[in-house]
Amino acid sequence: MKDAISVEQSRAARGLLNWSRDDLAAASGVPKRTIADFELATTAPRSRTLQAIRTAFEAAGVEFIPENGGGAGVRLRRTSA
Repeated sequence: MKDAISVEQSRAARGLLNWSRDDLAAASGVPKRTIADFELATTAPRSRTLQAIRTAFEAAGVEFIPENGGGAGVRLRRTSA
């Protein structure tokens, strides 16, 4: 499923962007408590919640790297010079 992102990807993406959970909540429209519960692996969010988080990260320039034997990951989108 395209919208599935892992806890590790969410944390890493926030780190790349230097975003707090408050920043992600503002960008995605997802409550901060829901983001915290997801990143602490205490709940499994609904598909639409994960999609909102992913969309916010992608709009900010994060690319999600699919599982390729070495694990899924994230990186910042390259900008053309």
